[in-house]
Amino acid sequence: MDIKRMYAKFGIDELSSMQKETREAFINSDNDLLVLSPTGSGKTLAYLIPLVESLDTSNDSLQAVVIVPGRELALQSATVLKDMGSGLRSLSLYGGRPTMDEHRQIRDTKPQIVFVTPGRLNDHLDKQNLCPNDVSWLIIDEFDKCLDMGFRDEMTHALEKLPNVRRHVLLSATEMSETEDWTKSFMKDVTCINYLKDRSGLDDSKRVVANGKCSMYTVKSPQKDKLETLSRLLRSFGSESSIVFLNYRESVERVDQYLRNEGFTTSAFHGGMEQKLRESALYKFSNGSANVLVSTDLASRGLDIPNIKNIVHYHLPESEDGYIHRVGRTARWDAKGRAFFILGPDEVIPPYVKEPYETYTIPDNLPWPASPLMATIYIGKGKKDKISKGDIVGFLCKKGGLNSSDIGRIDVNDRYSYAAIKKEKLSSVTKMASGEKIKGVKTLVERVR
Repeated sequence: MDIKRMYAKFGIDELSSMQKETREAFINSDNDLLVLSPTGSGKTLAYLIPLVESLDTSNDSLQAVVIVPGRELALQSATVLKDMGSGLRSLSLYGGRPTMDEHRQIRDTKPQIVFVTPGRLNDHLDKQNLCPNDVSWLIIDEFDKCLDMGFRDEMTHALEKLPNVRRHVLLSATEMSETEDWTKSFMKDVTCINYLKDRSGLDDSKRVVANGKCSMYTVKSPQKDKLETLSRLLRSFGSESSIVFLNYRESVERVDQYLRNEGFTTSAFHGGMEQKLRESALYKFSNGSANVLVSTDLASRGLDIPNIKNIVHYHLPESEDGYIHRVGRTARWDAKGRAFFILGPDEVIPPYVKEPYETYTIPDNLPWPASPLMATIYIGKGKKDKISKGDIVGFLCKKGGLNSSDIGRIDVNDRYSYAAIKKEKLSSVTKMASGEKIKGVKTLVERVR
């Protein structure tokens, strides 16, 4: 495997210190690993790169299980692995869809790695859909969130059903007091890689701010209802990618509808949405078809979307951890970002925010809400129809009149696909391509709104 070429795919010249130390411990040690590092520091690649180096591509058996707290992280991790071009087969498995459908996928794909939520892992092991015999690696990503969400017993039961695991790897962005008590029952000879504290004792999950990677601002709202202030703030950002965080699902719906009425192109995201709607919302935001993601704290963890410039706290974070993970969505890797607290007449910065901040003055003369450069289309064929990304590119160029430079990110799912295209081409593409044949079969092509 060409590691340097793999790095290039993710736009990096070399691994960070944390990633190097994690890889070294993976490759040159037999110890279990505990990796503690701030959100946005690249923990997914930190474990995936040495994991794919350690697995046998010629062995069709399931060799590694990666436990994750939710569906989004399962899908995202599987996408990262696919983009690495390792040659390893993987699946993301999670609740909210029939187990039987996933069983068919397992049977057809023969995954060597699965990214799976705790309950769904137990379900497949109990039904013997997954064979545990050759699983030698167990990784728990965001294990602190798994514990926070009450998955301790489910993870314990799953561990008991994986008798031949040789190495355990746990990754977290925060330290938890209960970690040691829980892990000592199954982790032996543990190597701890801790990047949460530097030599001065400063919590590294805030060091992103202290080192100037993320600048902090307050914005005063003259009214308790902050909608007008939010609109003006977002207009001052131009086309920059921004996440607006709220504490309640109903508030997400209300704010999202207001912004749409104001002319913004947004994606709404919260746990009460149907999975397909959540999936399309994230896809639109990550591929540049929406400039603003309006979300609960569901989007504060497990989403590795690059180039998010601004974090807006419409509602104040309910805890220090919530604050850390929200801000961690920006200034990822070597990028810089900004975070804004919109404060109502009776609100003040929470006491756990110890970083310096400035008052942000919104300009008087503001442009209209910026329109994104891309738009997302739905194509009604996918993997089960033997459709690949290359097929979609060819279809859009031949039937939709596009050039390859007009096409952005493409995601191919089982029965449908998403593609990002230049927005000015949207109308002509949907007219020309809808009802046309892709690989000899007529397909639906429509805009994802």
